[in-house]
Amino acid sequence: MTTKNNYAGILDKYARLEEAKVVLIPVPYDGTSTWQKGADKGPQAFLEASENMELFDIETRTEVYKKGVYLAAPVTENSSPEKMVEAVHKTTKNYIKQDKFVTLFGGEHSISIGSIRAFNEAFPDLTVVQIDAHADLRKEYEGSSCNHACAVHEASKTTNLVQVGIRSMDEEELEYMDENQVYFAHDLYEDWMDDAIGQMTPNVFLTIDLDAFDPSILPSTGTPEPGGLFWYETLDFLKLIFKKKNVVGFDIVELCPNKEEKSSDFLAAKLYYKMLSYKFKYGKPIVIEEE
Repeated sequence: MTTKNNYAGILDKYARLEEAKVVLIPVPYDGTSTWQKGADKGPQAFLEASENMELFDIETRTEVYKKGVYLAAPVTENSSPEKMVEAVHKTTKNYIKQDKFVTLFGGEHSISIGSIRAFNEAFPDLTVVQIDAHADLRKEYEGSSCNHACAVHEASKTTNLVQVGIRSMDEEELEYMDENQVYFAHDLYEDWMDDAIGQMTPNVFLTIDLDAFDPSILPSTGTPEPGGLFWYETLDFLKLIFKKKNVVGFDIVELCPNKEEKSSDFLAAKLYYKMLSYKFKYGKPIVIEEE
C-alpha cells in the first residue's frame, strides 16, 4: 500500500520506523528570519515535490528508498527560538540513539543549532561542513543566540567547521571565522574540493542552506545571493565527502517556496534523494559511541 503520509509516497513496508534505516524529521520553523518569510512552508513543499520524483537514481543505479525512510512527526515547537532548538536537539538525539541515519529538513537555518548539538554529542571529533551563502557566525542577533544568523556559531566553538560557498557576512563574524577553512564562493580554485576534504575529520555532518545555490537554479529561498554554486559541482563535492568520510547525518534548510516557481522545491527534493543515494552507495555504516 502507498500513502501520501509517507516520504515520496513510498510503500508502507519501506516507511515503518522499525525497518527503516533513514529517519526524516521535518522542522517547519521560521521564527527569526529577517527578510522573506516562508521557510516554515519549506518542508511541506519539499515533501510534495518528492512525491513527483522518479525513485531510480541513474548515477548510482540504485533505488535508495528501499533502505526505508521513516517520516517522523514534525518538530512544531515555536514558542521561542531557544525552545525550538531544544526540541530539535531532543528529537534528533532520540532517533540517533535508535541507530538510524537521521536527516532533517527545515525551516530556517537556526534549526541546525539543535541538530548539530545532537550529532556532536553522539559522534566523536565531528566535522560540520556548512554549504551556505552566509557565514552565520554571529554570537547573537536580535536578542537571541538561536537566530538564523547564528546557525553555526556554536559549531565553530565545539566542532571542526568547514564552510563552503560563503559570499555574504558581517565584519564582526571575522572574529569567529577560521579563514583557512572557509571556501569563499568568489575564490574557488581547481583543487579546492580535495583541500576541503583534507581538513575534515572522519565523522562529518552536513548542513546545507539552499541559498548556497546560485539563484538562477534555486530562486525560492529567503535570502538569495548572486554568485552561488551550481548543481553538478555541488554533487561532485558531496559525492567526494560520502566516499572519503563517514557522513553521520545531514540537514537541508531555507527553502522558501513560491507557488509560481516549483523548480526550487524539486531541486531540494532531488538533492535530498541524491544524498541518500550517495550515503548507501558509497558510505560507511553508522557507529554510535556509547555515552
